Amino acid sequence: MIPIESLTNGRFKSIPIICGPTASGKSALAMSVCRETGGELCSMDSMQIYRNMDIGTAKPTFEEQRLVRHHLIDIADPADNYNTALYRNAALESIRDCLGRGVLPVFCGGTGQYASALSQGITFAPVEIDPDLHESLLRESEEAGIQTLYDELVSVDPKSAEKIHPNNRKRVIRALEIYRQTGKTMDYFNSVSKKDGPVYPFSLFAINMDREQLYRRMDERVDRMLEDGLLEEVIRLRKDGLNRTHTAMQAIGYKELYEYLEGNIPLADAAALIKQKTRNYGKRQLTWFRSMENVKWIEPQDDTSVLNAITNSKIL
Repeated sequence: MIPIESLTNGRFKSIPIICGPTASGKSALAMSVCRETGGELCSMDSMQIYRNMDIGTAKPTFEEQRLVRHHLIDIADPADNYNTALYRNAALESIRDCLGRGVLPVFCGGTGQYASALSQGITFAPVEIDPDLHESLLRESEEAGIQTLYDELVSVDPKSAEKIHPNNRKRVIRALEIYRQTGKTMDYFNSVSKKDGPVYPFSLFAINMDREQLYRRMDERVDRMLEDGLLEEVIRLRKDGLNRTHTAMQAIGYKELYEYLEGNIPLADAAALIKQKTRNYGKRQLTWFRSMENVKWIEPQDDTSVLNAITNSKIL
């Protein structure tokens, strides 16, 4: 593990990762920490990486990016097949860039896989998947249904299945690809890849918020996104050739509005479904972060706890 004190004039001893469910106030807290430390914000959101997907991903505004420099947004095209290993490599490059200038990187986002990859040092031992196997599993998922494949995953790799939503076609197929090709589980490869630990010291924080308040904020955020032109954003992406097979179009909000544009559901039903799926995703995010070790749960405006944990001198 590389200590960061020598790279930041002894000011900081760890890199903060501020996580939590959607609409819990992570970004505002991270911005506050950046302003207090002179740091730069590193997005930890699996959809903010995509260009031209701004409204539905709650991407930082121009003003926010003017106040605090942001990293790890707009680094991939929506048609790209991006994954956690690519994110980890990009994140480590951003960290090296920041620390090389004596600046603290402040990570913020709700993608649990990204948080685990950084804080646990998962290096994702490469497994080259036979394209024929990939195509075969895709056909199986279409013909027999993704639930059938998920049931198989529960049988052969229950630990990985616990961390994957049954409807997450991409991750279910990936886990089964690894097992069918190697005879070993994704959990096995993840365990092996953790042996060296994280590259840098990290401090993990998760936002704790009253559930009723959190759900209200989620619903309000969806309403704002629709008012701000989320449907028009999906229309533009669809015109650019994006369809339901692309990972980016599986994002909550984009998928439901795509189905509306295809004539499969009414707009009002799509909006209600976005809110429902946002709440469901929030529950999964909470489950993920509660399963992680050494997470400090804090209130949405508790920047003092973050600063005290990462600096070499107490704030209060």
